[in-house]
Amino acid sequence: MSHRTSPGGAADHYVAGPAPHGWFQALLTALAALVVMTVVASAGLWAAGAHTLPGAAFPRVVAAVVLMAVGGDIDLSGDAGGLAGAQGDLGVLPLSVTLVGALVLGAGFLVPLRHRAVVGERELAGWAARIAVPWVVVLVALALFARQEFRVSIGDGAIGDLGDLLGIAPTVGFAGDIGTSVLVGLVWLAGVLVITLLVARRTPVPPRLLRFHGAVRPAAHAMLDVLLTYVVAGLVVGLVVAATRGNAAETVGVLLLGLPNLVWLAFTLGLGATWDGRIEGPFGLPVPKVLDEVLRGSGGGELSVLNVRTLAERDPRAWWLVPFAALVLLAAAFLMARRSPAGTALWRFALRMGIALVLTVLIVCLTGRVSAHFGLSLLGIGDLGGGLGGQVRLSPRLWGALGTAALWGLVTGFLGGAAARVHARATGRVDERLGA
Repeated sequence: MSHRTSPGGAADHYVAGPAPHGWFQALLTALAALVVMTVVASAGLWAAGAHTLPGAAFPRVVAAVVLMAVGGDIDLSGDAGGLAGAQGDLGVLPLSVTLVGALVLGAGFLVPLRHRAVVGERELAGWAARIAVPWVVVLVALALFARQEFRVSIGDGAIGDLGDLLGIAPTVGFAGDIGTSVLVGLVWLAGVLVITLLVARRTPVPPRLLRFHGAVRPAAHAMLDVLLTYVVAGLVVGLVVAATRGNAAETVGVLLLGLPNLVWLAFTLGLGATWDGRIEGPFGLPVPKVLDEVLRGSGGGELSVLNVRTLAERDPRAWWLVPFAALVLLAAAFLMARRSPAGTALWRFALRMGIALVLTVLIVCLTGRVSAHFGLSLLGIGDLGGGLGGQVRLSPRLWGALGTAALWGLVTGFLGGAAARVHARATGRVDERLGA
């Protein structure tokens, strides 16, 4: 039962119908996420030139990218005959596709809960389970469709002549792993729905969780603001680069497939985190030139050190990542304080910001890892060069990244809370949230 007040002051009561969150709405939510992710992945791969792949492979590559975006497992395979070998692995999340899928799923999950005062645990669990059922069907369909093989030329010269003589025609391919993809895809879905509840400040939560509402949601929403700010800033920079420096199609492809991979990496670097990486061989990451140079720079197969200092050695503008991170975090801490309950102590702002930032950086580090390798060998001769073998590695020094995140969160949380109180007093308004 709910009510509205008439112009004369009388309350007109009416009965509100139940929020629509049945099977049709669950199917619509899952399909909407699939469609949006497919569109973004298709556009990005088309811009990157994947539509020229032989054997009508493009839609299957799109399915593989969408599956990877939700944590699905894509197995690389190779068949080079009895005298040759092939091996490979691939581990990367195309986070642009991941992000749009998460936003659509989150929005669909919240729609039936709008304009509600309370919601029960069983209702939330049932609604999430309804979304999970069609989502499993989506994951299975993607894993079954994401299968393709390609024939590979082993090149010219002595190796190529030997391969022709022996009748070796290597093939490489990929295939979605159904079991792993369904399991990890469901974990990804659960994570998206939980994070959605955390950042949705106006969506009801079960009564037993109300006491955590004022502490958790402002900090969680502040972290969402930080991540989306970096995405928007990166999108603006990327569009300017596409319009002014040529290679527009390649740049657009990067934006549509891996923009968060780059900007959230830059976010952690601005905080002082260090990553270890390596690019060798003819293929690599679609990254800015300076980043590619750092990751290829060590030589000898050793991992390169990636941080603000090593980037600034090649481009001094990399130092701007530090003040930009400080500005964004201070703004987020200020907003967190403005949204927090009355009478919150400054040390609580610092602690909440610190914990939220550590968890955010942990998620970025786990989802931003890259691991890819492929090689062919012939008669025991290692990886065949000439365009056939190579590897890409990128991983964070996790504990150092989390430590710097904790320090940044404590400092900016305290300063942001203090600034919010000063602002409330300076504007001459009584700020009920801050108790000023």
